[in-house]
Amino acid sequence: MALTPDSQAIVLLCSQVGLPVQPDPAPLTLREWNPLARKLRASALGHPGALLGLSVTDLKSALDLPEAEAERLARLLERGGALAIELERLASLGIWVLTRTDEDYPQRLRQRLKESAPAVLFGSGDRALPGQPGLAVVGSRHVDEASKSFAAFIGGACAQCGLAVYSGAARGVDAIAMGTALEARGTAVGVLADSLERAIRAPDIRSALARGDLALITPYAPNAGFSVGAAMGRNRLIYALADYALVITSDAEKGGTWAGATEALKAKWVPVFVLNSPNAPQGNHLLLQRGGLPFPDPFPDSPSTLGNWLATRASEAQPLPTQPGLF
Repeated sequence: MALTPDSQAIVLLCSQVGLPVQPDPAPLTLREWNPLARKLRASALGHPGALLGLSVTDLKSALDLPEAEAERLARLLERGGALAIELERLASLGIWVLTRTDEDYPQRLRQRLKESAPAVLFGSGDRALPGQPGLAVVGSRHVDEASKSFAAFIGGACAQCGLAVYSGAARGVDAIAMGTALEARGTAVGVLADSLERAIRAPDIRSALARGDLALITPYAPNAGFSVGAAMGRNRLIYALADYALVITSDAEKGGTWAGATEALKAKWVPVFVLNSPNAPQGNHLLLQRGGLPFPDPFPDSPSTLGNWLATRASEAQPLPTQPGLF
């Protein structure tokens, strides 16, 4: 897997690839990388690739860093050999890596999340799929039969009208909508909160990846385990990648679906539709009160018109910001 010098430097500094489970020093968090990126851009070095091969003294001088910080950066940057070996292993599994400096990094993440966009993304499948026109479909893991049926309808409708399904690939609404879309030969993008390496071993996933109908991405290490914090952190990526979002079920004022939907409504990344039916959970009704757009059940038109219906109902949505973010 060949990386540009800029991408290599970012992966060395900001990812755990090629490091032990409890690394010392630890890679930079996004909050640590962003101010360093600003300082780097303003310096004579100008771009991340210029950091490669610099000594502790060079880093201190060029970026006006404390000794301890310069030493940490130097130690992270010097593991190029271990990184190359691990990237080759990942490539053999069909896993690729993108950084914010790469041309095919999803532009919507840069535009909408700006400095909150992950510095590094790992993925498998067609890397052109993230950013294609699509609907973010989200909801609870534990759903009733009516919600399962509606999630399946939406997945099939997305396939018919040419919208990709963006979701978290978790059990429940996510998996149903994605699975139905793929069965109908539509496309889907799963944003994972845990192990990409494990996910791509499933036979149905491997088939969809091979066909080019599916892409899986994650801002976390490809072998990362699940955590609630990781699940919360990836939610914003699901919304930011899509054209529209649809909340099928949400708990009231708790849980990942609620947190992601309220953040998206506040940030106005995309128009957020919410399933509006008599049997919808209380969380749905509260999201509608907070600015969610009602989505009817049953859908009043042909499934193939879903894209046009969403565009018409969202026509009053605020325009998205377009300024680029940091590398």
